Amino acid sequence: MRGAPLSDLMRQGVLFNEACPSREVLKHLTSRWGVLVLLALLEDMHRFSALRRKVGGVSEKMLAQTLQQLEADGFVSRTSLPVVPPHVEYRLTDLGREAGERVRVLADWIEVNMPRIAAAQARQGETDRPAS
Repeated sequence: MRGAPLSDLMRQGVLFNEACPSREVLKHLTSRWGVLVLLALLEDMHRFSALRRKVGGVSEKMLAQTLQQLEADGFVSRTSLPVVPPHVEYRLTDLGREAGERVRVLADWIEVNMPRIAAAQARQGETDRPAS
């Protein structure tokens, strides 16, 4: 049995309650690096170093923390292969793939609407400047 849709939970105010456990999961999924890791792993399995190269700008520490959080939430699986040097692969679980597909829809929407977003940001930047 599936839980109530997000829209129903939001109407009930559950997601807005600071004790709601789904808020922590939402934080992991929508974090700066969580979104990018999900999108990268949607394409294929990656080793840590390849994933770090793919997700430009992420530190080793932040990537490791992000992967640990996503693994703890059931979105990512980690496989250690018995080779020298150690070889670890990361891939999305079925749950992670489902979440990743939803994140991809949002990412696609952002890309399509980036000209409008950039224009709004430019307008806001103009109003934030002090008058000369």
